Amino acid sequence: MAETPAELALETLKTLIFTVYYLLEAFILLFIPWSWRMKDITEDTVLVTGAGSGIGRLMAIKFAKKGAKLVLWDINETAIEETATEIKKYGGRVFTYKCDLSKRDEIYTVAEKVKQDGLDVTILVNNAGIVTGKKYLDCPDNMIEKTMAVNSMAHFWTVKAFLPSMLRKNHGHIVSIASSAGLVGVTGLADYCASKFAAVGFDESLKYELNAMGKDGVHTTVVCPYYINTGMFEGVKTRFPKVLPIVNQDYAASRIVDAVLINQEIVYIPRVLYFFLALKGLLPFHLTRLICEFMGNQTFMDTFRGRAKQN
Repeated sequence: MAETPAELALETLKTLIFTVYYLLEAFILLFIPWSWRMKDITEDTVLVTGAGSGIGRLMAIKFAKKGAKLVLWDINETAIEETATEIKKYGGRVFTYKCDLSKRDEIYTVAEKVKQDGLDVTILVNNAGIVTGKKYLDCPDNMIEKTMAVNSMAHFWTVKAFLPSMLRKNHGHIVSIASSAGLVGVTGLADYCASKFAAVGFDESLKYELNAMGKDGVHTTVVCPYYINTGMFEGVKTRFPKVLPIVNQDYAASRIVDAVLINQEIVYIPRVLYFFLALKGLLPFHLTRLICEFMGNQTFMDTFRGRAKQN
């Protein structure tokens, strides 16, 4: 049925009123300390993928310190047991599962095992990620496929496994660890950028679907950090470290956990990325490219070594 002029006018008025409301809300929240707005997660179960190292391990420990029960996934069984040992030092409740996030069937199988063990995941942190660090034409097909599988497709399968329970209770949180490379393309990271752009798009679409369903108790957060000093991008150098510094992994983990606790929808680390993203949307493409080149976009990966392989 066609929309009547009266209905369109009413919808327009509603949009204008809520525009003012949300702008005022955002302004007021600037002056309210985060600690006043943080939710209690002592009854929540947090699943962190890629929890064996880097910010995955740090986030798991920080969530445990907040009183949550932890479920740890990683392809490296020894690494997640080490993370679990750290969590237990703080009296945390933790369960570990080996899982190859590049394999859909394995994700579903391990997710079912988690449920059979009586664990009801209410906060899902899709953190696992890989990087090849090769120019597009030098990157083997199988590595491109694996990058997409781990960095983006795995989000689809984990969310499909655990979201239904969250929807039934209208309580939950989905966290997508993407990247600043999911906002701006980078020379030498074609497959990685594509996978992270996909993660950003997946989160945004999921937000709208949850809103359309009226599930206001299920939240999502997408995180787009600059290079983090976890070893994953070892060797990468930033041209202007005072403007775009390599991000400290403990700081990044703390920002992400805090964002979950206050239901923050989008997190860019460092905050200067908000400014650069705004410029990207406003400036002509050739000028945007020129600025990216000036900032070192074409040479970031020239010194890339990546994480040292473990024996």
